[in-house]
Amino acid sequence: MATFGSTVRRGLPRTPGGEPWPPAGAAPATNGDGAVPAAEGPAAGDHPVPQSVVAGAQEDAAPKVTAEPRSAVTLRRGLPRVPGGEPWPPAGEAPVVPQSLAAGAETDHAPEVTAEQQEADSTAVPQRAPATPRAAAPGSAPTASGDGAKALRRGLPRVAGGEPWPPAGYAPTATAAPVTDAEPPSVHEASAAVASGVAATVSETPAPAARTTATGVSLSEPLPFRRTVWAGATAKAHPAAKAEPKRIGPFTRGQWAGAVVVGGAGLLYAAGMAVLAVRWLLSTSWGMDFLAAYPGEYHLPEGAPVGIPAWLGWQHFFNVFLMVLIIRTGLQVRTEKRPSVFWSPRSNGRRKMSLNLWFHQSLDILWIVNGVIFVVLLFVTGQWMKIVPTSWEVFPNAVSAALQYVSLDWPTENGWVNYNSLQQLAYFATVFLAAPLAIATGVRMSHVWPKNAAGLNKAYPVEWARAVHFPVMLYFVVFIAVHVFLVFATGALRNLNHMYAAQGSVDPNAYADNWTGFWFFALSLAVIAAAWIAARPLVLAPIARLFGKVSGR
Repeated sequence: MATFGSTVRRGLPRTPGGEPWPPAGAAPATNGDGAVPAAEGPAAGDHPVPQSVVAGAQEDAAPKVTAEPRSAVTLRRGLPRVPGGEPWPPAGEAPVVPQSLAAGAETDHAPEVTAEQQEADSTAVPQRAPATPRAAAPGSAPTASGDGAKALRRGLPRVAGGEPWPPAGYAPTATAAPVTDAEPPSVHEASAAVASGVAATVSETPAPAARTTATGVSLSEPLPFRRTVWAGATAKAHPAAKAEPKRIGPFTRGQWAGAVVVGGAGLLYAAGMAVLAVRWLLSTSWGMDFLAAYPGEYHLPEGAPVGIPAWLGWQHFFNVFLMVLIIRTGLQVRTEKRPSVFWSPRSNGRRKMSLNLWFHQSLDILWIVNGVIFVVLLFVTGQWMKIVPTSWEVFPNAVSAALQYVSLDWPTENGWVNYNSLQQLAYFATVFLAAPLAIATGVRMSHVWPKNAAGLNKAYPVEWARAVHFPVMLYFVVFIAVHVFLVFATGALRNLNHMYAAQGSVDPNAYADNWTGFWFFALSLAVIAAAWIAARPLVLAPIARLFGKVSGR
């Protein structure tokens, strides 16, 4: 049959700076028939490869032939076993194929051949006789003898500079199979037999005895005594740590509940002691003279208006409506970490802010406009004389009103005509002090403040504005809470008629049974609640698009 010449592919050099390996022009040597000449058999101690395995591999990888002689299989050479040595295995070494397995493989997988072809094959593939095995190491399995012996392949040494492992001639115990007419074992059965022999050899090695204590108790089992020692801080294995309780601010829920209970009890105790102390003070002669001189209010200037006009009631509602939403959005802006919707002006698309911040500043603008209108109407109609102190007597009368509130013997309330001095100072501070502070600090932190004005920013740092703005907001919260409480505690129907229905009389007991102001107040609460619920991106985004651009990032 025709054969074709081939060259070996050259790879990396074997030594640094050398020529690629193998040398140029090298090609596998062939015999006259085009087959690669067989190398020598394996060295002593190498694992022989049965002929049936070789024949089966050839049958799977190449088409069957009937007239050509089989070529020998050479082992692929690898890295040297010792530094600077020859590649392993030695040149020309080939696996040993037992005649019994080769005959069986030929019977199963190869076509029949003549005696002359068998003789030619045996001549072409010389087999190295197995080397004389060395004495077995102590504790090793005996070496099998005979044609059926299978030596194990030797690997790296167990100790540096030692001999390859296992020792030369080491092989599992094998039992000679009787000669029968049955078919020879297959490759898988032969491999299973070798594995079972190795397992049997390993199983014959006696297991080390379990260590025991002086009393005969095995150390591999727990001690049969009651436990008296537990893991400490230096133990190797620590118990699983309990999950950290969820905190709301600085405290957990249980700690907040305890703080509320303890703090509430302390406040009640302090309030009770204050009531008793003030009652005792006002029952003295000095206290009675003080109340007679300063009853809690002073007379207004001549020409001061009487009553509360309708425009003041509507201004009151708008102010409450805007203040509630401003406080809500201010807290949202303060606690917001990752906004989901942004707003930017049409003139500058790069200057973005969260939608909550835009809504907060928009409410601030409306509140400022409403406040300016309120102050202008106060001075035009003369209502300013009710909330602006016009005499130094306002201070001792304010102290007198505070003592009367603490003693639970509250002063007579008739805001239709005049406020007591403590109310007057509170309203004056809210309208003319707290509101301007909130506006000035809010403008400094808003987007309308010039960012590039270095001198102005240095004169009025933003840190000052932040340090003042939040306490001012807390003041408004406290003022609203105390104001609403006193409205209901000092005659709810009369006070609501004054502020929401513009109804009142010089007589403080008039309109006691009129519910008009109450229903206006209930309607205003419904409007505020609806605005509170609607203040979310789904509703605010379409409104914000009328004044700029809304985006998700």
